[in-house]
Amino acid sequence: MQAIEEAYAKRDLEALDTLVEPCFREINKKSDFKSLLMLSANKIKHLLKIATLEADAIMLNLEDGVSKEEKPFALVLCAYFLSWHKKCDKKLIVRVNALDEGGYEEIAYLKQFMPDAIRVPKIKDAVEVKNVLALLLNEEIELHLSIETVEAWHNLSSLACDQRVTTFYLGILDLFADMKLPQSLINPENPTMSYMLSHFLITCRAIRVKPVSFVFQEFKDEETFVKWLELEKRIGYDSKACLSPNQVKLVNTIFADKEVELKRAKVIVKLFEMYRDKGITGFVDEEYGFIDEPIYKGALALLGEQGE
Repeated sequence: MQAIEEAYAKRDLEALDTLVEPCFREINKKSDFKSLLMLSANKIKHLLKIATLEADAIMLNLEDGVSKEEKPFALVLCAYFLSWHKKCDKKLIVRVNALDEGGYEEIAYLKQFMPDAIRVPKIKDAVEVKNVLALLLNEEIELHLSIETVEAWHNLSSLACDQRVTTFYLGILDLFADMKLPQSLINPENPTMSYMLSHFLITCRAIRVKPVSFVFQEFKDEETFVKWLELEKRIGYDSKACLSPNQVKLVNTIFADKEVELKRAKVIVKLFEMYRDKGITGFVDEEYGFIDEPIYKGALALLGEQGE
């Protein structure tokens, strides 16, 4: 790790590349993820936290938020951290750049490091999807698509042309821009948004694809974020992309399956108390991830609320 940090600090792409080798990863097949946290793949300090994050899935982002100059370094760092997490309780998804902006080349490079899924932005039609699948080859790696163009919205039901296409993301800002709709329409009270969210969800469910609701950019405005979550839950969503750990916590709370959460809380309490008796108050469990005293207290509080 020190070598990769030093090479990146010097922005030595050749040195970085020599530190990364193709690897076999145990693919995480979970499809029931609720919270998906976006991480810029050029931020080592963020990538180092993957194991301790509360999100169910991590989006290693090579597109938005990564400058053109940083993209080659982000790609190699992404490969390195995939090889470092040969088995991960969080689904590790890589969002590449648009296909005509280096996406094909990134997919060709990344497939040898076996991400759990690759997300392609600005997809347009089934022809592009089939081109990506032909390049990807590996039957284990899932293909996720961003629905953020007029063409993708129009062709929505035809994009799941292979069983590896498992998840669609609603890219509302780019979609509205492409439709020449004002951004001011994007608010929880607008009936247009209720229609679009409903149409997207029902179409996805009908073609057996997981729908993930859009990123809310104003991550400090948690009041509005909660309004979106409550609306999306009423419509039928159970998954949303996030920009911050606080958004992750809100998604996990509002989209929680109570029975599953109670079972999880009971196991966390039992594990923590067992490790605490050995003098250990922070550890990583294969199924439940990082557990420490605050997480233990949260589990106790949930059980107390339910009278357990």
